[in-house]
Amino acid sequence: MKDVSQHLLDIVGNSLRAGASLIEVGMEILEREEALVLSIRDNGCGMSPEMVATVTDPFITSRSTRKVGLGLPF
Repeated sequence: MKDVSQHLLDIVGNSLRAGASLIEVGMEILEREEALVLSIRDNGCGMSPEMVATVTDPFITSRSTRKVGLGLPF
């Protein structure tokens, strides 16, 4: 994905698939660090302990349709 907005929409879509009824999206610009901080919080079903243990692997996914990771290392 070339655009941050596409990543954001993908993560929000994950929240919806996890059954979230509340999704909060935050954005903070850190000028000194020249950084953009995005935060997404939801009340979806969450992840199993096994998934949490491997979540930073760029190729870990729960999908069977494609081999794209969760995007958390991004």
